[in-house]
Amino acid sequence: MNFKRFLEGLGASEAPPSISNLYILSGMSKKEMEAFRAAWPLLPLERRRTILRALVEITEASFEADFNSIFRFCLSDEDEEVRAQAIEGLWEDESISILRSLIGLLRGDSSFLVRARAAAGLGRFVLLAELDELDSELGAEVREVLLHTINNPQEALEVRRRAVEAISFSGEEGMREIIEAAYQDEAQEMRVSAVFAMGRSVDPYWGETLLRELKNPDPEMRYEAARACGELELKGAVPTLARLINDTDREVQGAAIWALGRIGGRRARQVLRACCESDDGIVAEAAEEALSELEFAEGIFEIPLYGEEEE
Repeated sequence: MNFKRFLEGLGASEAPPSISNLYILSGMSKKEMEAFRAAWPLLPLERRRTILRALVEITEASFEADFNSIFRFCLSDEDEEVRAQAIEGLWEDESISILRSLIGLLRGDSSFLVRARAAAGLGRFVLLAELDELDSELGAEVREVLLHTINNPQEALEVRRRAVEAISFSGEEGMREIIEAAYQDEAQEMRVSAVFAMGRSVDPYWGETLLRELKNPDPEMRYEAARACGELELKGAVPTLARLINDTDREVQGAAIWALGRIGGRRARQVLRACCESDDGIVAEAAEEALSELEFAEGIFEIPLYGEEEE
């Protein structure tokens, strides 16, 4: 397809752009990107939003697609939803330039939606710092801007809770206090983020709290608690997770099955195998996937080393 004609067609038609045709925007040359930059502001707002959402979906589904040049360009779009979608599309970008962009957006963007996405995006850089894969000074700067956000009473709740989730990758002193404060917050949304952060922190200190939250009347809290139990590989949670497979909420069911696959052990494996025989197709499919991943993870250590014979 002719690139120039494609760009002209983006604005001329009211029909949603074809997903297959959007692949032409992947890995654009410098000249093509210049043409895109000129054409983009002329597109109607809803058209720009639709295209960005579609590009993010493609990126999540295909590792071969490369729309990073578009996402980076759209970080400065006049529309907050487009900027937020651009951040979402850059979820795998670990470059210093994107780190700087996210810090700038968190500190100064006018939209709380964009600031919240930027805070969430900084989580991967906290993890990189924790793994010693990011310069220590940059890591400290990321933590500082997240801490400032968390402690800013004027900041929107959505932004502060995403900052709590992002910083929870850190093993720095004071993390328990940050998560505990979020857990005691009067806002339910912040308490949910605290439970999410407990799992992300991989700190067994939170085990008893998570076991209690598995029985919380709120399905969102049960979901996050189940996921966190899986992250912590909390074997004491297996009996309750087994019961949550019959939860009235589908997402809670899925989280419980996923967590059992992460925790492993004889009892968890028995539960998952029983679920594979369930008449509920959704439960059976989720259990099969969790069991497959569990058996693969456990089987890795059974592969004989080069030069050794299998028993």
